Amino acid sequence: MSVVREQPSEGRPATGASGGTAGLPEGRYGRPAGRRADRRLRIVGSVLGVALLGVVGWAGYDYIAGQKISAELIKFKVVSDSTVEAHLEVHKDAGAKGYCTLRSQSPDGTEVGRADFRFDEHTGRLDKVVTLRTTARGTDAELLGCHAD
Repeated sequence: MSVVREQPSEGRPATGASGGTAGLPEGRYGRPAGRRADRRLRIVGSVLGVALLGVVGWAGYDYIAGQKISAELIKFKVVSDSTVEAHLEVHKDAGAKGYCTLRSQSPDGTEVGRADFRFDEHTGRLDKVVTLRTTARGTDAELLGCHAD
């Protein structure tokens, strides 16, 4: 005895020997749970990814746009046991006011001097030689940072 299979016509699924469709009957078991979980994970992942990109973008913009004064330590010179001179090149917006912090350390790494130097001139680029007073002989000058008011 042989089994006769119908040839599927367009729009109709193939039937087996028992006459049922190949696979699970439609609507009997509902939607597979894996698909719902995968979709929820994709949505949550997409939302978190967009939020993370937004935070990173905002932080980058704030860092770049918020920099109104910056400086570079060109050179320094130890003048005496209580003085270090530092040559700074300051870049800022023409109307910006602010200060830069310098420090000096002794040979063993102890901080022997720290001071803030104000830059309120109305020019965008300044070359300044500043004098840092120290409590003992300093071996270096270090620019810690600049801040706008």
